Amino acid sequence: MQKNIKSNDLINVAVFGASGYSGGELLRLLSCHELCKVVAVTGERQAGKSVGEVFPHLSDLELPNLVKISDVQVENIDAVFCCLPHGTTHDVITRLPDSLRCIDLSADFRIFDTDVYEAVYGNPHKAKALQAEAVYGLTELERKKIKVANLVACPGCYPTSVQLPLIPLLRGKVISVDSILVDSKSGVSGAGREAKQENLFSEISGGVRAYNVGMHRHVPEIEQGLSGAAGQDVAINFTPHLIPMSRGILSTIYVKFENNMSIHEARDVLASNYKDELFVRILPEGETPSTKHTVGTNKCIISLHQGRRPDELIIISVIDNLIKGASGQALQNLNVMFGFHESMGLCNYSNYP
Repeated sequence: MQKNIKSNDLINVAVFGASGYSGGELLRLLSCHELCKVVAVTGERQAGKSVGEVFPHLSDLELPNLVKISDVQVENIDAVFCCLPHGTTHDVITRLPDSLRCIDLSADFRIFDTDVYEAVYGNPHKAKALQAEAVYGLTELERKKIKVANLVACPGCYPTSVQLPLIPLLRGKVISVDSILVDSKSGVSGAGREAKQENLFSEISGGVRAYNVGMHRHVPEIEQGLSGAAGQDVAINFTPHLIPMSRGILSTIYVKFENNMSIHEARDVLASNYKDELFVRILPEGETPSTKHTVGTNKCIISLHQGRRPDELIIISVIDNLIKGASGQALQNLNVMFGFHESMGLCNYSNYP
């Protein structure tokens, strides 16, 4: 049962798995949130260290030291962010009190079909009863469900950049379900903080590399959302690329119009869907976004371009993979869940250049 919390009450928050990039970004954003107090921070391999030892740029914040999850006293906590590796969140969340509202940044509750989850991530689903209660946390499109949810599964970074433009267009029958092609480019932070040879500076700098071609694990998540919007099965071609920058995603999406629709109808549908949204911006005709325009922000910036043939549309969608693609969207979901203004902790402009 949820606690009765008013929209101007201070809440106690825990960040599980705070030693990774998403956890560090959450702590940075929460430091600017007037109604959230971080009372517990965990890191299994960093337990006993101060946050400043793990993230020197956060040294001035008054935060508790990192501890193991098993040492957290959860009785007085109102919400927990789980920034844990895929396959580990099931066990953690099932042991938490029902009154504790959870925002999960891993993939453990994103896939509705537990058999698909197990096939994609190679882990057994250990919380199938909870999966039925989980709400997919694409904030702008699932706000009503998120508001009353106890467990919110935050979307992946690539799925966020792809679904925000495509779901309204599929719902409005502006574009065809056939021949959807997505070419995405991501900064290296999307691969996480753990040391990996393929992510060394000498391996990444000066080049661009496609990876997981034809089999990236975000594809079923994207297709799940697009199929729900279209009311029929949707299959896409998706290829991600790693590029030599720290953060950001630029997704170029190639689609075909349905029923003689045009770029003008497409722009009208997106503008209408997002006209009151703080964090989604549809650019005027002729403008194109850059990843630099979203660095450090919770924004998704979208542009539309006519293809070479009259029935072709090219969409460019840009986000910061660590903010709108992870920690910022998670905080936005918490704001919805507790009735806070959605901009709390998120009113920052991009770092430019």
